[in-house]
Amino acid sequence: MTTILSYPFMVRALVAALLTGLIAPTIGIYIVQKRLSLLGDGLGHVAIAGVGLALLTGTTPLPVAITVATIGAVLIEYLRQHQRASGDVGLAILFYGGLAGGVFMSGLAGSGGLNQYLFGSITTISNGDLVMIVVLTVIALVVSVGLADRLFAVSTDEEYAHTLGLPIRFYNYLTVVLAAVAISLSMRTVGLLLVSALMVVPIAASRNLVTGFWMTMVVGMGVGVVAATGGILGSYYWNAPPGALIVLIAIGVFIVSLPIGEVLTRRRRSGRELPVVPEAVPAPHDHEEGHPHVHGGPECHHPTVQHGDHLDYVHDGHRHAMHGDHYDEH
Repeated sequence: MTTILSYPFMVRALVAALLTGLIAPTIGIYIVQKRLSLLGDGLGHVAIAGVGLALLTGTTPLPVAITVATIGAVLIEYLRQHQRASGDVGLAILFYGGLAGGVFMSGLAGSGGLNQYLFGSITTISNGDLVMIVVLTVIALVVSVGLADRLFAVSTDEEYAHTLGLPIRFYNYLTVVLAAVAISLSMRTVGLLLVSALMVVPIAASRNLVTGFWMTMVVGMGVGVVAATGGILGSYYWNAPPGALIVLIAIGVFIVSLPIGEVLTRRRRSGRELPVVPEAVPAPHDHEEGHPHVHGGPECHHPTVQHGDHLDYVHDGHRHAMHGDHYDEH
């Protein structure tokens, strides 16, 4: 580990991976809840168009990719809200148009550097990129966690959120913009073609292990951090593509979580099941004639047992209870 930290590019890669592992599942939980798991793929391909535009114009790819992905996110949400295109059609337009546009502009620029944005490249993270990643990640985390209850309400049930007086359109736009930012920030570590997996798979694994929104988010963030940092470290030691390794680790955690989740689910269900208590039926009473001892008096030392609304006195292997002017024996 000391050897890795001696390389500045690895330090930058590890910091970027840590932040990527945090932000991607944090935004992904809302995307999964809205059942738009493929939105990450669509926005990733729009970001490719931004990278191609940056290569063509000779500008820094990261801010251009964020800008273009944000515009694409707003456009697809506008089309969805105004029912001018279904979610699937809008995602398809983003998918093919962004990919084609990015490849086309990259070809015009005569640059072969597009692959490092498609699949991730830890050696290309500059100090300027890292500063932008840190700043935007902090902002996105503050917004997504600070407004978690509202974002989750809108993502889960828009009609219910409307009855609460929440501005549904604003929060829907905010969710997709946050997704666009998270995807663009992850393109150097995971790659734009694979980043959607880091938004979805950790949340899916988390749902197998825990219940509740907050626990799902926290565990999902933990899985994301483990996958992202593990992928960067593995890429250094094994000379493997970091993005592919990150996704494979996340999928591995998901597979492991399946049997563990089954066991935890059975335990939770058994814990919620109340034991069936048979209805108490009073024991039959036998009338005892001529009982010489008066229970409850100063000379009575027999133990008592609560029986419904009265006490039974135990002696000689029997239980006696006062009943009117006599004792019943049970």
